[in-house]
Amino acid sequence: MGYSANLPFDKSELIRFHVIDLNLGYLTKWNENWNLVTILTPRMASNFINGTATDDFFMNATATFWKERPNADKPFRIVLGLTYNSTTGLPVPLPLVNYYRRFHPNWSFTFGIPKSSLRHYFNKRHSLEMALLLDGYFINLQNDILLDNGQVASKISLTSLLGTLVYQYNITKRMSLFAMVGKTVVQEGILRNDDQGKVYLLNDESNFYIRTGFKIGVF
Repeated sequence: MGYSANLPFDKSELIRFHVIDLNLGYLTKWNENWNLVTILTPRMASNFINGTATDDFFMNATATFWKERPNADKPFRIVLGLTYNSTTGLPVPLPLVNYYRRFHPNWSFTFGIPKSSLRHYFNKRHSLEMALLLDGYFINLQNDILLDNGQVASKISLTSLLGTLVYQYNITKRMSLFAMVGKTVVQEGILRNDDQGKVYLLNDESNFYIRTGFKIGVF
C-alpha cells in the first residue's frame, strides 16, 4: 500500500499485507434443475509483523444454488446465494447473484453481485471483457495503532467498486490466464477497531487498478 498524504501516525507497518486462502467446496445435485454449492474458506489476513496470531485468522463461507444450460441455443447460468467474504472489505453476509447468458456466438453478459460484465469472444482462446465489480479486503493489524483522539485501530479494510477491462486467454476449458486494468469508481480505505467500527479514513480517492493471474474455475 502506498500513501500520498501525511498520516498522524507511523505508517511503516501499513505498507505490505498478505492474504492466504484455502477453499473447501462441496457440490451436490439438489433436484433435476438445481445444484447446491457450498464453500468454506479459512483465511489468514495480516501484515504479519510478528509471525502469526489468532486475530490473523478469518473464516469465510458461501452457499449458493446453481442452475445451468450450457448446451442450449443461448447458453445460460443462474447462481443465487449468500456469501460471507472479508475480501470485499465488508465483513457481513452479502447476496451473491449471477446471471450469465451467451446471447450471440461472440457475445455474452453477466449481471449480478459482486460482478456484472459484457464479454466479446474473438475465438475459443481469446476474449475481452468490460466489467464492474466489488473488491477489497479486511486485514488484521498485529500491532494496534493509537490515534490522537484516543481510539485504537486494530484492522484495516478496503472497499472498492471497480470499472475494468479484462483480457483472458483460455489454456483449456477450465484453466486460463488473465490481465485486468481499470479504475476505482468508489473507494474507501479505513482503519477499524475490534468492533469493526470506523476510526480513521485513510483514502477515498479514485485509483488506478491492475491485476494479472492464472485461474482454474468450475465456470
